[in-house]
Amino acid sequence: MRISDLRDRLRALGAGPRHEHRVLRLWSNALPQAGGKRRPETFLPAPLLAALPAIEQDLAALARLRSAHPAADGSERLLVELADGQTVESVLLPREGLCISSQVGCAVQCRFCMTGRDGLVRQLGSAEMVAQVALARTRRPVKKVVFMGMGEPAHNLDNVLEAIDLLGTAGNIGHKNLVFSTVGDPRVFERLPQGQVKPALALSLHTTRKELREQLLPRAPRLTPEELVEAGERYARATGYPIQYQWTLLEGVNDGEDEIEGIVRLLSGKYGVLNMIPFNRVDGLDFRRPSWERCAEIARTLHRRGILTKLRQSAAQDVEGGCGQLRARAQPPVFAGTRAAATS
Repeated sequence: MRISDLRDRLRALGAGPRHEHRVLRLWSNALPQAGGKRRPETFLPAPLLAALPAIEQDLAALARLRSAHPAADGSERLLVELADGQTVESVLLPREGLCISSQVGCAVQCRFCMTGRDGLVRQLGSAEMVAQVALARTRRPVKKVVFMGMGEPAHNLDNVLEAIDLLGTAGNIGHKNLVFSTVGDPRVFERLPQGQVKPALALSLHTTRKELREQLLPRAPRLTPEELVEAGERYARATGYPIQYQWTLLEGVNDGEDEIEGIVRLLSGKYGVLNMIPFNRVDGLDFRRPSWERCAEIARTLHRRGILTKLRQSAAQDVEGGCGQLRARAQPPVFAGTRAAATS
C-alpha cells in the first residue's frame, strides 16, 4: 500500500485535510485513532468514523512483529512480517533511532551484504515503510529514522520519498533526522532537493578505488568515488546537512594505508563525516573484520589528518543480526558469492 492510496481512501470517506492529517498523525505515531485532543465522534465525518476500526486493522496488518532480538548494545533487531507474508528487518538503535527497510531483498548485491544475495524480491509501498516506524514506536520512542535496512532506497524512490514526506510532517521526525542511504544513484541528487522534506544523505563509499568499488558493489551506478563525493558535496552545501560517508571495514580489502591516503585526498575540506563500521560477520561469506585495535588506529590516523571520522559498531553483533540475517534464518536462501570474487 502507498500513502497516496490511504489518502484516497480517506477522502472517499469524506475526509478533509485536517481529518486526513489527524488519521495519518495518530497512525505514524502509534497512537490510537480514538485518541487525540478532539473526540473523533465530534470531529470526523460520519462515514470516516464508521470506517475507522477497519482502517486501523488494515494499517496494523501492514507490518506485524514476527520476532524481536534484543542485543547487549541497547539495539533491538525486529523481523517484521508484511501483509503478504514476506519479511523485512527493522533495527531499533540506541538514542531513539530506527533503521527501516525499503525493499524485500536488494538488486545491488554488495559482496559483503546478505540482503542482496537473492536479488530483489519486491518493492515496499510507502505505507509499509511508515508502518515499520509505527510498529517500532509501540516498543520505544523513535526520533530518528534511517533508510538503511534491506534494499536500495534509490531503486524505490517514489515510495521512499512519499514515506519521508509523511514522517517529516505528520510523523513528527525532524528533517535532518531522516537519513536517506544510497550507493549513489544519480536520480537521488536530482529528486531529493525538490521535496518539501529534505533528508540527510548517507552515501556508501567503502573504498576510494574505482575498480574495487565496482567489485564490492557490482550493480551500483558506475560513479567513481570522486564523482560520488562531488555530488554529495553539492547536496550537503544546498541543505546544510553534512554527508554521512559509509565505510564497511573489511580486513585486507579496504583497511590499508593506500585507502587512508585516498580518504584524505577525497574528503579533505568536504562537508561530511566518515562513518567506519567494522564488518558484521555473515555466514557463508569469507570477509573478516579487522581487529578493533586496527580499526581504532585507522580512525585516529584520519582524525590527525583532518578527516572527521566516527568508528561505529554494527548494531546487534552479539545476536548475529546484520541486515538480511534474520530474514535468512527465517527462510534460508541459496548463496553464491565469496570474498575472492570481490578481490580478484
